[in-house]
Amino acid sequence: MTAQPGTGPFAPPMRTLAELREALSTWGFPGDRQQFEAELDAIELDDLTRVREITQAYRHRVLIRYSPGGMAALARPTQDVEAELRRKLAEAAR
Repeated sequence: MTAQPGTGPFAPPMRTLAELREALSTWGFPGDRQQFEAELDAIELDDLTRVREITQAYRHRVLIRYSPGGMAALARPTQDVEAELRRKLAEAAR
């Protein structure tokens, strides 16, 4: 059976700055909208590379919020992450 349109993970529209602002206000993590505005206010709007980096980062935050895998990764205890990193570093050193 193939996937049906509209049955994928939820993602609010975020094609424009206005849509991204709305998504951050409604679906983002607490404080995301304010931090997004502060980061945009701190740069020159002529720096399109930096504007793109900031908008992509905040789009990604909204997408993570509604990704079961993303939220599971964020909810992992620090000890689990540390243990996994130690294991991977030990394997890489071999």
